[in-house]
Amino acid sequence: MSNDTSFSEFLLQGFSDTRELQLLHFALFLGIYLAALLGSADYYLLTVMAYDRFVAICRPLHYGILMDSRSCVKVAAAAWASGFLNALLHTANTFAIPLCQGNTVDQFFCEIPQILKLSCADAYLRELGLLVVSLCLAFGCFIFIVLSYVQIFTAVLRIPSEQGRHKAFSMCLPHLAVVSLFLSTALFAYLKPPSLSSPALDLVVTVLYSVVPPAVNPLIYSMRNKELQDALKKLIQWAQSQH
Repeated sequence: MSNDTSFSEFLLQGFSDTRELQLLHFALFLGIYLAALLGSADYYLLTVMAYDRFVAICRPLHYGILMDSRSCVKVAAAAWASGFLNALLHTANTFAIPLCQGNTVDQFFCEIPQILKLSCADAYLRELGLLVVSLCLAFGCFIFIVLSYVQIFTAVLRIPSEQGRHKAFSMCLPHLAVVSLFLSTALFAYLKPPSLSSPALDLVVTVLYSVVPPAVNPLIYSMRNKELQDALKKLIQWAQSQH
């Protein structure tokens, strides 16, 4: 007979044992996750934001056409759809394995690497497949972001006005900061050796890549709207002077 035991629910470890703080954390993170409903879509949205800045700085005369409201809706829908399909693939793959090592997940959400630790089967191939698929998708977005910013910086350095260069860089720096934070912490979370793993460190790293970027994305968007108007004026004037 098999000793495998299946579980229909998981016990998530919180940040605190204090009931009041648990309720506060629940409300806070529920709001954040409802605002960023699709776990992996955030990276695709950051990629779209890189394209938005590329068009604004490198194609300012065509920005109103390339990034009109209809185009923005389409790219946002594509990002959310990609995130949903990616999450669906990983979720189906993860929960297809038998879980018999208890039902306590040492995280504040059902993070896939933590769930794989509960498997009573050898999950090496599944973890490897998960890692390969995730890295391929992440690498593709990363290359797109890098190529966008190479062209952005090349265009910015050609702007003769120091004020114009400052405006263009100001529009890009918040986005670059969030992309750097997301990539560095996510790669560390999934590629760090087991010897460096600890509940406290895993918790901090997970918050940095799963909670902070979606939470600050609205701030980046609002700053982008403010900076974009001023930057586009300077860039359009410079672009018109080149023709």
